[in-house]
Amino acid sequence: MIKEQYKYSELTEKIIGCAMTVHRNLGNGFQEVIYQRALEIEMELAGLSFKREFEMPIYYRDTKIGTRRVDFFVEDVISVELKAIAQFENTNFAQAINYLEAYNLEIGLLLTLTLGHPTQFSKNFHQTARRWTGVLGLGALF
Repeated sequence: MIKEQYKYSELTEKIIGCAMTVHRNLGNGFQEVIYQRALEIEMELAGLSFKREFEMPIYYRDTKIGTRRVDFFVEDVISVELKAIAQFENTNFAQAINYLEAYNLEIGLLLTLTLGHPTQFSKNFHQTARRWTGVLGLGALF
């Protein structure tokens, strides 16, 4: 279900749908790289434009101090960080928020494909609010 009040809701729903398909077909227990490869296939089939392991520079006071890689950078507007863990930790959220801030993005998805309970499948986050929204389950995240 798409809610127009969320920026890029149609796109995030498409990405989440691809992740749900991967989870439905592979189930739990694989390493993160296996899920990444499968999600790459699903997003290609869905016609999404993306870069995998997208590296971007990190600046401090206009000086490049390093780089970071996000798992997927979709349609040049959404970061997707994929985890193969049973439960999100604060460091996962911090990493995802750092990507948004470092890349000046508004929307990102933090996904895990190995959770035992589907209602904890995804977190959708917004840089401006810096809080997590939209956790309703596999069928309706928005």
